Amino acid sequence: MQAIHRCCGVSLLKAHRLAQGWTAQAAIDHLAELCERERLGVPHANIDLLNVWENGRGRPRPDTIDLLSRLYRANPIKLGLAADYSDDTDVDEVAVIPAPHIPPLLPASSQAPVLTPSALHTPGPSGPLRDETNRRTFFNDVLTGCTRASHGRLLAEVETLRQQMDRTLASGTVTDDQMDRLEEMVLQCRRDYLVTPPLPMLCRLMLEFSDVQNLASQRQSGSIQCRLSKIAAVLAVLSADALMKLGDVRQAAAWYGTAKTAADDTGDPQLRALVRAHQAMLPYYYGDPAETVSLAREAQALGRAKPSSPTALAAAAEARALARIGDHQGAIASLARAQRLFSQIKERNNGALAFDFTEQRLYLYMSGTHAYLPDLQRAEAVHDTASALCRPTSPNIDPALVKLDRAATFARGAREAEACELATQTLLELPPEQRTTIVFVRARDVRSALPTQRWRDRALNTFEEVLALDTATVSGRRDA
Repeated sequence: MQAIHRCCGVSLLKAHRLAQGWTAQAAIDHLAELCERERLGVPHANIDLLNVWENGRGRPRPDTIDLLSRLYRANPIKLGLAADYSDDTDVDEVAVIPAPHIPPLLPASSQAPVLTPSALHTPGPSGPLRDETNRRTFFNDVLTGCTRASHGRLLAEVETLRQQMDRTLASGTVTDDQMDRLEEMVLQCRRDYLVTPPLPMLCRLMLEFSDVQNLASQRQSGSIQCRLSKIAAVLAVLSADALMKLGDVRQAAAWYGTAKTAADDTGDPQLRALVRAHQAMLPYYYGDPAETVSLAREAQALGRAKPSSPTALAAAAEARALARIGDHQGAIASLARAQRLFSQIKERNNGALAFDFTEQRLYLYMSGTHAYLPDLQRAEAVHDTASALCRPTSPNIDPALVKLDRAATFARGAREAEACELATQTLLELPPEQRTTIVFVRARDVRSALPTQRWRDRALNTFEEVLALDTATVSGRRDA
C-alpha cells in the first residue's frame, strides 16, 4: 500500500482500493455486500463520497471509517483516516498496526457485537485517542518546565495539530454537483407549492429539510455552507407558509424564525427581505396588523427598496395592513409603491414559482386593501380584476380570498344578505384539502363587518353554520 501511495501519489485510502484491483463502484459494491453479510446496516457511502474521501476533500463519519477498515482489513491509520500519535523520535517512520481480527459470521441468534475503533485502543497520553485536554496539558507542561519532552516530540505535536486543522478546514461531505441537485429540488418545491394542498406539501418539505439539515450539521466550506443556508431558508419559508394556512400559528412562527436565522446567515439582502415579507402575513391573519406593517417595512429596508418580488410584496402587504387598521392615506401610498415596484419587475416574473410576485398576486393584495377603503365603487372594480386574473380551477386559495374580500365590501356597503350568501358559497365550493383555517379566519372577518342588528337574519344563520365547519386540518380531519 505504501508503495502505491508513494509511487502513484494517491491517498492511502485509494491505494488500498487499487491494491485490490477494484474500481470505485466495485469498492462500494463490496462494502454493501460486507454490511449485508455481517448485518452491519446500510453503509452511508456512494461513488461520489468515496471520491471525496480518496481525494482528501472530505472525511467519512466514524461509523463509515470502521466499515472501510473492515473492508480493507486495515486500521484507520493505515487508511490515512486517523493520525498516529505514538511517541517516536523519527517522525517519518510509518507506524504499522495489525488490523483487528474479524470473527466469523455467527448465526443471528448469537451474533457477535460490532467492534469499533474505540474498543481497540485505550485512550492515554500516547494513544491514538489523545483528546484536547491531554494535548493542552502537554503544551502547558512544556511551558512550565514540568516535562522533559524531546525537541522532536514537541515538533511532532505541533505538526499533528496543524494537520488536524488543515483537515478540518478542508473537510466537507457535499460536492458542487450535490448542491446543484439540491437547488434543483428547491426549484421543484417552489413549482409544486403552487399546485399542491398545504398538508401533503408540508410533509414533503419536512422530508427534504431533513436531508438538508443533516448536511448542514457537518462542517462544510464557506461557499457550500452559504448555499445550504439559502436552501434551508427557502424550505423553511415554504413550511411556515403551509403551517400558517393550516392554522398552526405557533409552529408557523417558529419556522419563520428558522428561515430568518438561515437567511441572515447568508447575508443576502433580498433573501432576508423575502423572509420578512412572508412572515408579515402571519400577524395579518392571526395577530396584530400593526406588526405586519413593521415586518413589511423592515423587509423593504433590507431590500433597499430595489424592484424585486420581496420588496413589491412587502409594500403590498403594508398597504393591506394599513387599510385594515384605518390608515387609508398610508394604505393608498403603500399600494402605489407596490404598483410602481411591480411595473419594473413584471417582465421577468412569469409566476411559475412560489415567491414570484405576479400581477395576480398584486391584485390579490389590492383586493384585500380596497376591501377596507371607503371607495366602494373602486373596490368592486378591483375585485372584478382580481377575480379575472385568478384561474377558475386554480388549486390555491387565492380565488376564495378574493371572493371573501368582495363579501367584506358588500358588508360595508349595507348589502349584508349578499355578503353572507357569497361567503357561504365560497366556503362550500372549496375542496376539502383547501378548506383550511386561514380561509375561515378571513371569513370571520366578513362576519365581523356585519352590523349587529342583522345577526338574526336567515342568511347570516346559514353563514354561521358553515363557519362551524372549520376543523383542525393538521389533525387529519376533513370536511364533507
